[in-house]
Amino acid sequence: IVFGDWSSDVCSSDLFLAPVMIAPLVQEVNGTIVECNTAYGGSRDNTESHLAVMEQHGFSGIAPVDVMDAEGTMSLPIVGGTHLQEDIVGSHFGNYDFLINLAHFKGHAMAGFGGVIKNMSIGIASREGKCLIHTSGLNAKSIWGGNQVYFLESMAEAAKGVADYMGDRVIYINVMNNLSVDCDCDNSPAEPTMADRKSVV
Repeated sequence: IVFGDWSSDVCSSDLFLAPVMIAPLVQEVNGTIVECNTAYGGSRDNTESHLAVMEQHGFSGIAPVDVMDAEGTMSLPIVGGTHLQEDIVGSHFGNYDFLINLAHFKGHAMAGFGGVIKNMSIGIASREGKCLIHTSGLNAKSIWGGNQVYFLESMAEAAKGVADYMGDRVIYINVMNNLSVDCDCDNSPAEPTMADRKSVV
């Protein structure tokens, strides 16, 4: 799940999955809402502020929330990776025996689009892991300076590391509503160009 930064409250819940939308599913499975700290700054780049954003946007009111890298990291091997040999994720990830990868499908400036594959890679990666994905394994301290094509390949490799670790203990759900060309993480996102259709075709 991406909770949006402080700036996202300008757009209300248009660019992230609103708590009222996901609450029935999360509560039905007695789930915990998880995320890791960001590596690009902003209001989710440290655990204390990140937890405050979760509360401000209403997520902590519907279920337990967990910033998975609040107490360190763990390494998942990536078999056959070209750029990455491991995926560095939040240490709390090891506490969970099943993953519902629930993502808001939308545009993204670097990834092209955000959805379950971005959730699986960038979302579950710790700050260090995010830097390694962005720089194709070259820099664990900064997300800047990587090759765009290699970044996309590294994102897929990191997602593979999580998928291999979870095996058949994961479900993937992309939610396509209020679609924007910009991501939840954008400080000045474009207005959504496709509203929630309220029906399934």
